[in-house]
Amino acid sequence: MNILKVTPLRGEYEKHSGKVVDFCGYELPTQFKGILHEHETVRERAGLFDVSHMGEILVKGKDAETFVNYLLTNDVKTLKNGEVIYSFMCYPDGGVVDDLLAYKFSEDFYYLVVNASNKDKDLQWILDNKCNFEVTIEDISENVAQIALQGPKAQEVLQLLTEINLSEIKFFTFKNDLEICGKKVLISRTGYTGEDGFEIYSTNQDAAFLWQEILRVGEPYGAEPIGLGARDTLRFEATLPLYGNEMDATITPLEMGFGYFVKLGKEDFIGREALLKQKEDGLSRKLVGFELVDKGIARHGYTVLGDGKEIGHVTTGYMSPTLNKSIGFAFVSQEYAALGTEIFIQVRNKQLKAVVVNKKFYSKKTQN
Repeated sequence: MNILKVTPLRGEYEKHSGKVVDFCGYELPTQFKGILHEHETVRERAGLFDVSHMGEILVKGKDAETFVNYLLTNDVKTLKNGEVIYSFMCYPDGGVVDDLLAYKFSEDFYYLVVNASNKDKDLQWILDNKCNFEVTIEDISENVAQIALQGPKAQEVLQLLTEINLSEIKFFTFKNDLEICGKKVLISRTGYTGEDGFEIYSTNQDAAFLWQEILRVGEPYGAEPIGLGARDTLRFEATLPLYGNEMDATITPLEMGFGYFVKLGKEDFIGREALLKQKEDGLSRKLVGFELVDKGIARHGYTVLGDGKEIGHVTTGYMSPTLNKSIGFAFVSQEYAALGTEIFIQVRNKQLKAVVVNKKFYSKKTQN
């Protein structure tokens, strides 16, 4: 029998009637008041997430920047100190090891935030590719708690607890050694919901206090705790990929339509040769958005048909809480990827008609 891990906030879930599930080996809340309610809370007000299960890996040393740039598809050498970049980490054949955020403290100090489901694999991949780079690699995941406050009211709520002017923390930047209620934290502004918001990294010992204080001052603004269910519907509407759905070891960032985060013109990185070749040869499949014309919901793994033959599969599908439409992502053969193309989703014993649409389903209302 596997014993599930818990985050420092495990004791807070029952206070808000959280329904706990096994997620990546952790006991985490899938919902509190309900997925639809929590989704709307983040879109309209502010929601608080426990994301302490995420992995944090430090890369330090003389070659830290060069090494991280070798690991990642994006170009970290474009970063200034205090900036964050989103990137993929790929295998030599271009398949995705993971997607992650890289925080630049300095040329000799990077902080990598990786997915919980991939943390051990990522760490081993990083260690295996250390080679002759002069770096030290440290997994600090068990010593770091992470809370994410997301939504259009996020800044107003968090500003009540700190003297730092939060408007100074621009999108995809961070500040370290700040204080919230007298507790030292790192605050960044990236998000995984399509809304404005902040990530707060603290010690395990301070996490519950910070969680409680944010909910206390946020109550007049409608701030509430949010579970994994709404986290998935929110990221999906905002065209943010999920490992195991839109990406894995058999899928490349180019096939996903995320070539912007692959800098083929920079110095060598793992997977560059394969991705260059794929770009030159052309893609055989592509990730598209679709909207169901017929009534129903397309789920992950469902077969996609075109002209009576199998052309791909659904990666994510929901009845969008914001748009009130049945939408999804699917990998399909390139010849069926054009906007407006009619496709069919095999849902049990029925074939439901759908149409290919722009997969950018939602854009946030607030910008920073």
